Amino acid sequence: MSYEHNTHGLDKITEGKGPGPRLMGATWPIGESVYNNKGENLGEIKEIMLDVENAKIAYAVLSFGGFLGIADKLFAVPWDALTLKLETLDTRFILDVEKERLESAPGFDKDNWPDMADGGLYASQIRSYYGTK
Repeated sequence: MSYEHNTHGLDKITEGKGPGPRLMGATWPIGESVYNNKGENLGEIKEIMLDVENAKIAYAVLSFGGFLGIADKLFAVPWDALTLKLETLDTRFILDVEKERLESAPGFDKDNWPDMADGGLYASQIRSYYGTK
């Protein structure tokens, strides 16, 4: 399997089989829209948080509910709760939650981020909320 790198940081499969890119630039998902399975826009990815110790993406920070970046509520969404859809006309991430459920999800504001580095209560709460391990 081989890949071709483009200017947006997304590598695409040029031969072979696979569900999507095995590698992509870390800045590429920032600003990408997230939709649910009904096609409703749930917001956009504001940040990608890396688990450096375990060499993986821990979660994406999803912005939802504000207008032009004002009064947005931020949500830490476990990376494995998101699915990248490449077969649509516009590449998008899918989060399998109803809009109303996201509105009541554990969230935070831009000036008060939770500490998820220790894998404590907040981290386990969001994993449970989104049904991930």
